[in-house]
Amino acid sequence: MMITEAFANLAINSGAYDVLDTIYLTNQLRRLVGQDELSDITVADANLYTMIDTLTALAESNGQLTRLGWTKDMFEAALCDYLTPAPSVVNRKFAENYQLSPQQATAAFFKSSYENDYIKMRQIAKNRVFVHPSVYGDLTISINLSKPEKDPKEIAAAKQAPQTNFPTCQLCMENEGYLGRLNHPARSNHRIIRFTLDGEAWGFQYSPYAYYQEHAIYLNERHQPMVINGAAIRKILLIVEKFPHYFAGSNADLPIVGGSILTHEHFQGGGEKLPMSFAQTDKLVKLEKFKTLQAATLKWPMSVIRLISASIEELVAASSEILAAWDAYSDAAVDVLAHGLDGERHHTITPIARMRAGKFELDLVLRDNHTTSSFPDGVFHPHQDVQHIKKENIGLIEVMGLAILPARLKTELAAVKAYVSGQVTQLTDVAVYHQAWASELKLAYTGGDIDHYLNTALGRKFERVLEDAGVFKRDDQGQAAFARFLTKLSETSGIKQGKLNH
Repeated sequence: MMITEAFANLAINSGAYDVLDTIYLTNQLRRLVGQDELSDITVADANLYTMIDTLTALAESNGQLTRLGWTKDMFEAALCDYLTPAPSVVNRKFAENYQLSPQQATAAFFKSSYENDYIKMRQIAKNRVFVHPSVYGDLTISINLSKPEKDPKEIAAAKQAPQTNFPTCQLCMENEGYLGRLNHPARSNHRIIRFTLDGEAWGFQYSPYAYYQEHAIYLNERHQPMVINGAAIRKILLIVEKFPHYFAGSNADLPIVGGSILTHEHFQGGGEKLPMSFAQTDKLVKLEKFKTLQAATLKWPMSVIRLISASIEELVAASSEILAAWDAYSDAAVDVLAHGLDGERHHTITPIARMRAGKFELDLVLRDNHTTSSFPDGVFHPHQDVQHIKKENIGLIEVMGLAILPARLKTELAAVKAYVSGQVTQLTDVAVYHQAWASELKLAYTGGDIDHYLNTALGRKFERVLEDAGVFKRDDQGQAAFARFLTKLSETSGIKQGKLNH
């Protein structure tokens, strides 16, 4: 099949164009690739990725990318924009599907978002993912290999590129259809679903390098900072009400314990049930003021209070009181510090909501971002002996038990494996920051499945990462401290700690 015909067919099948547009589409393809003679180029099938690779290679070889000053990503996104209906069409179709069911609306939008290569399914498939059984339940470990490494030439060129503040950040609405540039991702084929959230204009999109199934992002139309308060928790619950088959949650609003983008209010969610949703309850918490609300702490490495109710207003009121109490709470015995000497706030929460059995389930994860000379990266941050595995902030997704580990581990762990299994004998073949760990693993290794052995060791490291981030540890001292906080909470809000839930 001629590549022009195959491309036009894909564009027509996407709903973006009609058969009458075939000549127009083939001429647009010629313009984009930078040459008129395409009639002798054929493809064995109309596979999207075959087409992308063939046309991108052609544009690169004939100098079109250089003439345009585009990266490959910019060209590919511009190419796939022809496979993507206009935002008004996408939104109209979403609304039509939503009238049938929220599930049908998101399923169709998700499908179109990967069929036009906005969601990078081909790259996501490269990620290494496995399940690690732990004392808290199954955790999910992933080494993220999907985001392509920058070409050194592109990095150098980006430094010389003119600086611009458009779009203000990668979450702004202005990214929809944006060509991109050397220092900003290409978004020509990006579409955003508009919706109203508590009287505000918001957008719904998918993450292009999804960490889990149907990784959704909800973003405020306005570029304004992340804030965790009762209003934010209400928005999260309203999102779950609108999309009851998805969870929704927010990164914390402080550095160290927050996400990578704190300057634009947004939440995350999706269709996958992440490990924390299966966590068992630990101790019941009696809420005197909220008669129909259930509450309990969880058996989880981080400190979590789970609230269950059919009422959004009741959940917002209760969580606001818990947040206010935590914001002011310190306990020197376990190095919990609410405010610094200069009054700087150190406490916040990571909230996550979902629907279960017709009720809202709201998890409030207590966070503390203060630092000390002993722990300069954060007292409740991965400590230095596990930072060779994970040094970045522990945000919403990892709080829920899904490890997003850096791509460098792919090659580094291969070297650890070779050393532990005896394929190489020199410890110097292992990255310096892994050497102590590799020595421990080699000493304890007694043979058998080396991959399973290393996966287990890596999973245990992530357990430690989460335990380090937990403010009230799972030992006797930590749980006694958690009980003190719940007692203090009851003094100010009428919330009382109950008996252990057996």
